[in-house]
Amino acid sequence: MSGRPVARVLLDSPLPQLDRLLDYAIPPSLADQVEPGIRIRVPLRTAGRIIDAFVIEIGEAVDPDRPLSEIDAVVSAARIVPPHLYELARRTADRAAGSAADILRLAIPRRLVRVEKTWLARESAPEPVVAPEAQDWARRALAGFPGLAEAVGEGSRLAIDAPPRAERAFSGASTAAWAALFAAAAALTLAEGRSAVLVVPDHRDLEQLARALAGLLPADAVVSDHSDRPAGERYRDFLRTVEERPVVVLGNRSAIYAPVHRLGLIALWDDGDPLLSEPLAPYVHARDAALVRQGLEQVALVFAGHTRTTDVQRLVEIGWVREVAAHRRPTPRIVLSATQGDAAPARISSGAFAAARTALESSPVLVQVARPGYSPVLVCASCRRAARCRHCAGPLQAESRGSVPSCRWCGRSAPVWSCGHCEGTALRLASSGSSRTADELGRAFPGVRVILSDGTHAVAEVADEPALVVATRGAEPVAANGYGAVLLLDGERMLMADSLRIGEDCLRWWSNAAALAAPGAPVHLVGVAGAVARALATWTQAVYARAELADRAPLHLPPTARVAAIEGEAGAVERALDELRAAVELAEDAVVGPVEAMLGPRRGEEGVRALVLFDYASGPRVTASLRASVVQTAVRGRRSARGARPRNTLRVRVDVIDPAL
Repeated sequence: MSGRPVARVLLDSPLPQLDRLLDYAIPPSLADQVEPGIRIRVPLRTAGRIIDAFVIEIGEAVDPDRPLSEIDAVVSAARIVPPHLYELARRTADRAAGSAADILRLAIPRRLVRVEKTWLARESAPEPVVAPEAQDWARRALAGFPGLAEAVGEGSRLAIDAPPRAERAFSGASTAAWAALFAAAAALTLAEGRSAVLVVPDHRDLEQLARALAGLLPADAVVSDHSDRPAGERYRDFLRTVEERPVVVLGNRSAIYAPVHRLGLIALWDDGDPLLSEPLAPYVHARDAALVRQGLEQVALVFAGHTRTTDVQRLVEIGWVREVAAHRRPTPRIVLSATQGDAAPARISSGAFAAARTALESSPVLVQVARPGYSPVLVCASCRRAARCRHCAGPLQAESRGSVPSCRWCGRSAPVWSCGHCEGTALRLASSGSSRTADELGRAFPGVRVILSDGTHAVAEVADEPALVVATRGAEPVAANGYGAVLLLDGERMLMADSLRIGEDCLRWWSNAAALAAPGAPVHLVGVAGAVARALATWTQAVYARAELADRAPLHLPPTARVAAIEGEAGAVERALDELRAAVELAEDAVVGPVEAMLGPRRGEEGVRALVLFDYASGPRVTASLRASVVQTAVRGRRSARGARPRNTLRVRVDVIDPAL
């Protein structure tokens, strides 16, 4: 370089005003060590301290006479932020009005020096080779979807309705059909010398994928990226993804940012699951990050599920995503059961009860319920009003039969309680959770083993023997050869939840449970009628998503429009809205609020909240304006702090899934 060399770095800082590339002079002593992608330490003059940063690029100083701070030290020679990872972080953050450093913090696990030194000292390894018999199996596995293998090879954007059944993996083990499809697509992608990223919601889905990939690919060609793993293993596998060798990555939502070499496929399972929505700033859903990455790297993108979200359906209808249908469309045997007039135990119709009794002669039976616990809701025995805690007004619950009621919010027990409406002192169990359901079914089917699976009692798999499996939604274990019957209870209670997407969610919960049934086994949906029940009975989830999308379009509800939530002090929110109106022409009814709200993780932080509805075309201008407001508010708050710890008084969340929550 003819001019003075500088490193353009991104500081590892949550401060929004530092979310840009800063120039730092490279001292002569570090000239041979500073490279793009490495981690360094630099001085932060405004704070008088040294912080971590990532070198994004090496260039020349724009103004040779301008004084620049020098890099303090090189932390590691590992190039963990390749150019395509920074570009993905920058584009994703800009779309969500957030910081690129926050995205990198999600993508890069905690550094472990010992693991990193071992990785830096490794010997070069050849690219993984997929055996011919594995490729043949993969082609046969994809043959059920005509044109799917070719579409993946061409880098298309695809939507697949996964078959609701189990398949035989390459190893001969039983696994979910969707997992076999993902494994097959990943194998063919790796055979072409390209990487694949497979993203699923939770550990149960990861186990299905791992079973499908077992023996199919070389051991060093598959890595896992999920937060439940030991820190050392996770960082080691992350370092494997930055190598210039293709690899297959399977993990949860953060795996979407895996900096793999020559990416060829992104596959996302069950994008309606809330676990794929990132709870940390800038709150980017894995589906949106996948769309951004596909646009940057021009790779194949596959959305698969037993149901179709309205988000994916919108992409299908505008032609951005292509639907690939199966050659044969298997459907479960759905039975809509009514409970009126039945003499069977509460909540279960006579037909469902008889189906369970018959199936229990030789196989397990799955019973899906709405809530965990014993009795999540207690009411006054006299007036039937909900029982409330006298300390925080939270709902009271019973954790077991005869136990002292306790508050679901504050956890305080209520040994002595009186109704605030009628002054009654007796309580009544108004609902049945998973524990109470297991207790009742255990008495109804004496001698049958009862297995409970919920957030507290997690069960991943059950044997192929008679047993009653009571599980909350999303916690259903996998049966070795499928369930002999599936009973879906509390459907009406689930549909009563105050959520824009509750119909979608219920259909997804029920469809995923129905997919666990053995071929031909009955699936009883008890006490539910209407559009959602019909969609399940006819197995036409895409049709339901299309109807939902059509209903939301006139009201400009997501996903037909994008929604941003702006929260903070009243003055900061008003200024942000004024600046947004000046930058973007919004519809008259585009802004809802501001209204008073309780903000922050600690209840009691007062402020206001406003919602902004905007179309996709104006998205870049809206997010740029909102981000500028966040930066300006942060700078203003720092100047007014006068030695006190500055507080960010404005928070923005873009692409709110459900504005009602």
